[in-house]
Amino acid sequence: MAGRWRTGGWRALLCLPLVGAFSLTALSGCGPVPAPDDPEGRDGRAVQRMLDQRAAAVRERDTDAFLATVDRGSAGYLAEQRRVFRQMSAVPLRSWTYRLVRTGGFTPARVGGRSLAAQVELRYRLTGYDTAPVVSAQYLTLARRGGQWYVASDDGVVDGKRGMEQLWDQGRVDVVRGAHSLVLGVGQDRRVLRAVADTADRAVPVLGQVWPHAWAGRVVVEVPASLGRMAALLGAAADGYRGIAAVTTGEVGGAGDETPADRVIVNPEAYQVLGDFGRRVVITHETAHVATRTATSAATPLWLSEGFADWVGYRTPGRTPRQIAPELTDAVTAGHLPTALPRDDDFRFGSDPDRLSRAYEQGWLACRLIADTWGERKLVDFYRAVGRAHERPGAVESALRKVLGVSMGEFTARWRKYVAGELS
Repeated sequence: MAGRWRTGGWRALLCLPLVGAFSLTALSGCGPVPAPDDPEGRDGRAVQRMLDQRAAAVRERDTDAFLATVDRGSAGYLAEQRRVFRQMSAVPLRSWTYRLVRTGGFTPARVGGRSLAAQVELRYRLTGYDTAPVVSAQYLTLARRGGQWYVASDDGVVDGKRGMEQLWDQGRVDVVRGAHSLVLGVGQDRRVLRAVADTADRAVPVLGQVWPHAWAGRVVVEVPASLGRMAALLGAAADGYRGIAAVTTGEVGGAGDETPADRVIVNPEAYQVLGDFGRRVVITHETAHVATRTATSAATPLWLSEGFADWVGYRTPGRTPRQIAPELTDAVTAGHLPTALPRDDDFRFGSDPDRLSRAYEQGWLACRLIADTWGERKLVDFYRAVGRAHERPGAVESALRKVLGVSMGEFTARWRKYVAGELS
């Protein structure tokens, strides 16, 4: 889910859902901490006690207690941890816990003396905003000193990936609260953060108008200092997000504690070149992804999840279909009417930008067709019906028959005619 802008005229396009801000595959597939009668098991229990002390120090804002869990022999890391702890002082934490998932699995950093690699799961919630925790992987090197374990490094690598970076790792976090939003920023003027909060506060009620089902009714937005910093939060290369104004992290499907919390992450370099209309569309689109998260599953094709979010974002009057879908308009004008709904591969970042734009525009017009022909409530019902399917094959076809009363072939024909009529 994202807002995309490019030179020559802004576009609020969207991005594919990130199935989790990170993947727990490397963690969940590794097995439990070794049994208590094993030496590693005894280490595991001792490490968990240290992690519990570390978590309590974060929750209680106790700098000394937090630093007491850091290896004194790792002077550079100790200074870094002191700085990070200070940088997160304004973040309103409701909860913060660590769980040792397993020991081993990567080569620990050199610390002198005995060391241990620890794969750890961090979970935290923000007060007043998160109904579920953010879940993040950490790969820690622990050092044994005087019979105790201490954290000496957090730059371990598992399957080619490092642990996920948090906003406060990048600098001092400023916090701006809105009526329906919480905006966290690093390296940004507070006026910029306030403007983002105001835009998010306008977006949330829009979802209340079109999505009648339960969701948190609030959104957390992170605004890092640059595109590079945004990419670091996503654990990705910056080039893949150049021109992307915002993305939403989260896992599709599920509810409650089993589904990590969503974050809208803004790319300040792309977002700031948008006008008010473009920013409103982008943030409303991302908010739609937050609202529909539990109704979105692996069965939901990207043309539907992105098209629906785009449909919500563009409900505000002010642009014609030809203005909203310029790449698809050019294709239709040149006689290249699409023959089928876009595939998930068409939404891949780093692909041909015009192809990517056409995919989003096609998804938007498909959802707009449903709303115009069958009604907005039927569009919501269709979205939820697809998401309830146990698998992708047949999910759309079944929902089309049950909710809209048409076959896939009939819907595609109507959509092609609708695209031609709206863009010719």
